[in-house]
Amino acid sequence: MDLFEKNTDKQTLLPPLAERMRPFDIHDFVGQENLTAKGKILQWALEVKNIFSMILWGPPGSGKTTLAMIISKQIEARFFQISAVSSGVKEIRKIIEQSEHNRRIGIKTILFIDEIHRFNKAQQDALLHAVENGSIILIGATTENPSFEVIAPLLSRCRVLKLTNLSNENLDNILTAAIERDIVLRQYSVKIDRKARDFLIRSVNGDARKLLNAIEISMQLIRIKKGKPVRITLDLIKEALQQRNLLYDKKGDYHYDVISAFIKSVRGSDPDAAVYWLSVMIENGEDPLFIARRLIILASEDIGNASPLALTVATSGFQAVHAIGLPEAAIVLAQVTTYLASSPKSNASYMSLRKALSAVKEGDLPNVPLHLRNAPTGLMKALDYGKGYQYPHDYQDGFVKEDYFPKGLENNGFYNPKDHGTEKFIRERLKKLWADRYPEDDSGH
Repeated sequence: MDLFEKNTDKQTLLPPLAERMRPFDIHDFVGQENLTAKGKILQWALEVKNIFSMILWGPPGSGKTTLAMIISKQIEARFFQISAVSSGVKEIRKIIEQSEHNRRIGIKTILFIDEIHRFNKAQQDALLHAVENGSIILIGATTENPSFEVIAPLLSRCRVLKLTNLSNENLDNILTAAIERDIVLRQYSVKIDRKARDFLIRSVNGDARKLLNAIEISMQLIRIKKGKPVRITLDLIKEALQQRNLLYDKKGDYHYDVISAFIKSVRGSDPDAAVYWLSVMIENGEDPLFIARRLIILASEDIGNASPLALTVATSGFQAVHAIGLPEAAIVLAQVTTYLASSPKSNASYMSLRKALSAVKEGDLPNVPLHLRNAPTGLMKALDYGKGYQYPHDYQDGFVKEDYFPKGLENNGFYNPKDHGTEKFIRERLKKLWADRYPEDDSGH
């Protein structure tokens, strides 16, 4: 019976090629030599059987799940695997309960959480005690920067190990191993043309899973003749990859590269380039709400008060995209994109926040000056809360010079508006009100 004949029992029972080729020993693992080569951190830790909780941060298909399974097998630990997309605190607590039993009988427990960045704070908090007391060895996998997506207390209890895209040489080795060792590919004496091989390796952007899936799909597209070797051609590989549509992986590097090019084009005031990259994302099935959210952030971070209406346009655009969906949402995204790209730019409000946050982090917790405190009770008034406060609306132009900073903090001019767009008007007004903060020779750039 043909293994690739539709609805056969054998086809149903076979695990995918990527699963069949998954290595079980660190010495068979391909890629990530900075972690797995002799003397490197994972190889050493496995050798001495001293495994620590870790976050594996890297792109899809780089080996995060495989490494977790290898670690579990080589230290003979009980292995639990969950996905942050479909699991919650209840399931975590159940596993922790089992891990505490395992520890009492001398068995280590590894909890592997795929896409750990999708866990909220409460879900991540539920892991803290078990990680700290050693009940579980946590291995989290994420494609996102854990510094932003994993809570600080959990991050401090784990080592972050950075994985990279597999090299073309790594992928070539994986492909050779699959053709030589996989039971199905060997049965059909599969051969892949050089051009097809090179195109496939270039197209998958370092993703081994995508590489092996493409081979498997190619096999399903072929009309296999009994006794004849299977030849995989360039046209077949292109068909298997669905050409460009499969290259755009919404979790992969190309996805992040395109959104980066899009944002940089809008920031650089090039509406033509911006709408081109927008079209690349729309054509390849990007989530329109993801694009709309990024435009809201850009409107505040890169345009700010140079064109205050930009934030309103971006936020309205998000609501419209949410309400109507694709394909018509693309029209809204194009309008918002071209408006923001054509708007004057300023990051002054964003930079003011960064400067102020830095001052807060470096200083002590400030005491609020008495004249700025509210005094809703008689006792507070007796303690001089609010005493001496000057109400701006009692003065001409609604302004009176007042010290709004805590005692001892020198004002370094956190907000420095640019000299163009609406910020030019804002700057001129602030110069009149706070002349000492805006000297004449300060251009604002």
